[in-house]
Amino acid sequence: MTDRPIRLGIAGLGRAFTLMLPTFTADKRVTLAGATDLRREARRRFESDFQAPTYDTIEALCDDPNVEAVYVATPHQMHASHVVAAAERGKHVLVEKPIAIRIEECDAMIDAVRRAGVQLVIGHSHSFNAPVLHARKLIESGAFGAVRMIHALNFTDYMVRPRRPEEMDTAQGGGVIFSQGAHQIDIVRLLGGGLVRSVRAQCGNWDPSRPTEGAYSALLTFADDVFASCTYSGYAHFDSDEFMGFIGEMGLPKDRSRYGAMRKALREANNSAQESALKAARNYGGSAYVPPAGAPADRRHQHFGSIIVSCERADLRPTADGVMIYDDDEIRLDPVPVPAVPRAEVIDEFYDAVVHGRTPLHDGEWSRATLEVCLAILESSRTHSEIALRHQVGSRGALP
Repeated sequence: MTDRPIRLGIAGLGRAFTLMLPTFTADKRVTLAGATDLRREARRRFESDFQAPTYDTIEALCDDPNVEAVYVATPHQMHASHVVAAAERGKHVLVEKPIAIRIEECDAMIDAVRRAGVQLVIGHSHSFNAPVLHARKLIESGAFGAVRMIHALNFTDYMVRPRRPEEMDTAQGGGVIFSQGAHQIDIVRLLGGGLVRSVRAQCGNWDPSRPTEGAYSALLTFADDVFASCTYSGYAHFDSDEFMGFIGEMGLPKDRSRYGAMRKALREANNSAQESALKAARNYGGSAYVPPAGAPADRRHQHFGSIIVSCERADLRPTADGVMIYDDDEIRLDPVPVPAVPRAEVIDEFYDAVVHGRTPLHDGEWSRATLEVCLAILESSRTHSEIALRHQVGSRGALP
């Protein structure tokens, strides 16, 4: 039963917000109570759509007594200061992945919410996906023995989507390690128990016009000697959704005739200013913005590529329909119902934390550990060495 809706303020009306908007508008546990964004056209659109006030700064948004919690979806390098600003004003915080881009920033965020006595949840990441959570439950049941190995692979068009200049600057959180690795590593840590001992990795930076990491391959070794191979490429050639029955990341059937469409659109931009304008036009409030349609009948679970967990007595594979189980005797699908509201799993966790005071799974310490792995991938590739980790934690929050 829903006790009451959370009155949520939005910090950042960009791409992440547009992906969460169908969740916020359809889930009765959330009321949009205000917003802030640098773009005036986005603020005007929000005021018109939700009859709620907008502000020039996050501080002004957080000073609104009607705002109970804040969703921070600003650029990665701003997360730390914006979370601290919200916490210092007594607001609970849902912040987009990655939690931050430096460990010191994570520490400041964790300290700020602890001092203020408010909740911090990091999401959306694809480790919230119901099939991934169900796979973790199957592992915890002990029915298939201990986890021994994990494989994770995803090939997308991330690097040829329109970007702002800082999204191509690793020092400012650009590239695939922060934006995409945070998804993949979070999934692998959740399924592997969380405690990564060391990382050995190589990164690819192969396009001079996109001067940041566009691919990586990493070997993660866990404290109990479980190991995981994680590979990601965003260079828009092979599309690993082929392995998911051409169901896209957002859980919808893929139009294969659009292969190469993002690269073609990017060629229309002659410089970084035009590319930034192209991205802004497609974002919320922009001239080319298309509001999300209602949930289609053929919507499936969202995913982040191919994941295979090798246990002692079975392999488990989260899919867009549930979890495939390959045990000693048979292959079968353990179906997982698709939530009526997309990404409802995020609100499940955030609502339980804010309203019922339950410890979230994706809290600050958990997400700092995921960031530590992402940073280790960069460092290992740079130094050609194995990187030992020291901020790892197991999952302490209850699985939904």
